Formats: sequence, structure tokens, C-alpha cells
Amino acid sequence: MTEEEKIKIFNKIQDIETFHGCVKVFDKKYMRKEIVDSNIFFNYAVKVLIQDCILPELNLQENDEPIEFIISIDNRNIRVGELNNLETYLKTEFCIYDDDFKITYYDSKTNYGIQLADLTVNTFYNSYKNIKLVENVIEELKPKNFRVSLFPRNSKNKK
Repeated sequence: MTEEEKIKIFNKIQDIETFHGCVKVFDKKYMRKEIVDSNIFFNYAVKVLIQDCILPELNLQENDEPIEFIISIDNRNIRVGELNNLETYLKTEFCIYDDDFKITYYDSKTNYGIQLADLTVNTFYNSYKNIKLVENVIEELKPKNFRVSLFPRNSKNKK
């Protein structure tokens, strides 16, 4: 995809009132332990994304109504035998809330939502890796539409 095509797509979606792109960038070189099971780590990453990027955007103090989180996931990230693992994990991790989680898995080859998520995540990942790769695209993005969080926090500032 060309830079111009990326900018055109982002310009279309960021004009949608309800669009918010949330990205959690994991800087693995600052993690002190090896990732032993990638599915367990993936579940943890989704939980941290919800905690750090999504929940702060929701005004939960003013809203007592349960929230139904409908989450679409690229099915290539999960082993077939563990498809229900993320939903169970999130329901357990957020058991003190009356919220619900519905996880649906899609093939990125045929699902535009997953393709858009990939574009968003890759754009912000590349901005941390080498800003020159996506500098012109990033400049076109409206900050009100995107929430990016680094894990561990402030890892770029640590030794």
C-alpha cells in the first residue's frame, strides 16, 4: 500500500464521529522475562490494551450500565484449540464489573475491519521503530481519534 493510499484511508475513517483507534506497542527489549506462551501473552496484551487505552476513554463513573465489548480478532494469532480462551480470560480479569466480552475471529484476508486494525497497528509500531517510515502518514492523523500507549510505560526513557 502506498503512503498516499494509507493517508486516504485514514482521512476517511477519522472523520467518522465514533472511530477511535487504540494501539498498545509492546517494547519487548525492556521486558525482563521471556514470553513463554504467546497465546497467554496475547490475552494479557488485550487486557492491558483495554485497561490503558479503552477504559480511560469511557466515563465509567457516570455510567452504571454494563458494557458489551465486541472484539474482532485476527484468527491467525490464535491456535484453533484455544479460540474461547481470550473471552474467558477477559471475563475473569474484569469480573468485578458487570461488563461482557464477545470475541469473534476473522481472517484478515477477507475482513476489512481486521485489515484496518493491521494498518493502524503497523503505522504506530513503525512510528516507534523508525518514524521516517511513516512520518507523512502520522502527520495526517487527528490525535483525538487515536490513543497509543507504550508497554512498559516510558520504556524508551529507560536504560
